[in-house]
Amino acid sequence: MPITPATATNSPSSGTAEPILLELVDEDGVTVGTAEKLSAHQPPGKLHRAFSVFLFDERGRLLLQQRALGKYHSPGVWSNTCCGHPYPGEAPFAAAARRTYEELGVSPSLMAEAGTVRYNHPDPASGLVEQEFNHLFVGMVQSPVRPDGNEVAATAFVTPEDLAERHARDTFSAWFMTVLDAARPAVRELTGPSAGW
Repeated sequence: MPITPATATNSPSSGTAEPILLELVDEDGVTVGTAEKLSAHQPPGKLHRAFSVFLFDERGRLLLQQRALGKYHSPGVWSNTCCGHPYPGEAPFAAAARRTYEELGVSPSLMAEAGTVRYNHPDPASGLVEQEFNHLFVGMVQSPVRPDGNEVAATAFVTPEDLAERHARDTFSAWFMTVLDAARPAVRELTGPSAGW
């Protein structure tokens, strides 16, 4: 994975102690400033740019991740393949590809934009708030997943039926259904009608 100026100054592996900054946006997704990551999530939350990735295998199964237990926000919950925040000035597509590689050790194939969704989801467990203008991406995963244990506790490939069972049984991120529902048209285009998404 190439190191860009954004990843060099903000990457946890770079050894810097600089705060991670998020890009604040208005209701139209236009950048209006920056804020430190944790402060942007303190109630009532500051509207910021985010991304969510949905990757599928050749059988049309969605790759889920269980967030690592050490995360300060939504630890141990299941969620979509990858989600996060671009660094200020970083294109959402580039950020989505970068974080998917950093968290799961894979580079998405055929990744395409799938629209945006704006939401406000408080997380009851942590007390933090997700006020996000979220850029959605769908694509394929065509190589073995190699998760970073600091980021990801577990992964699973699921069919729509598997997901329904797992969603009824396990705890998912507060934003999961919102971003999945918003991405469904692009998911169906990618996976085809037989996959059932």
